[in-house]
Amino acid sequence: LPSEKAKAYAMRMEAMKRQGKRNDLEGVTSHPLGAKSREGRSDTELSKLVNDSPSQIQRYIRLNNLVPELMELVDEGRMKMRQAVELSYVDEDTQRDIVDRIDETDVIPSHEQAIRIRKAYEDDDISYDKVSAIMAEEKPNQKPKYKLSFEKLRPFIPKGYTDAQAEDYIVKALEHYRRYLQREQAER
Repeated sequence: LPSEKAKAYAMRMEAMKRQGKRNDLEGVTSHPLGAKSREGRSDTELSKLVNDSPSQIQRYIRLNNLVPELMELVDEGRMKMRQAVELSYVDEDTQRDIVDRIDETDVIPSHEQAIRIRKAYEDDDISYDKVSAIMAEEKPNQKPKYKLSFEKLRPFIPKGYTDAQAEDYIVKALEHYRRYLQREQAER
């Protein structure tokens, strides 16, 4: 479970940092090009022991800043790590507002929505209403998508039309049919 990994990684990192030697600064400023080396850092050392990258370890540790209800959503697989990490940067009150909104609507914020909530928080422009407004927006994956088989449409589209011309032709045909139905309705 992500929550168990988060706690375990945090504890192991803390233990590694307390071993006495300051490995986290070794080679950081002495690189000839000024690039910062990750070598000797606790997260790099821990990544050698486990199957996660240093950045993934940092993400897991970041989850320790979530309220239990949000952490539970991550453990259940209902909220992805990316959203959870973004939400871990907002205060507990805002996280509770998010939990309340999830309870009301059973809608989990998307990654993009989580980023916007975090930005509103950092801009000191956050409230329950703001959280609700952001989470109420329709997500791209919630918009209905219609798939039409080209094979079914082929007999109705003039030969030699490009895809764009065929799409335009279909839209115009549907507009014409809608007007026809409206006239029929008006005559009744």
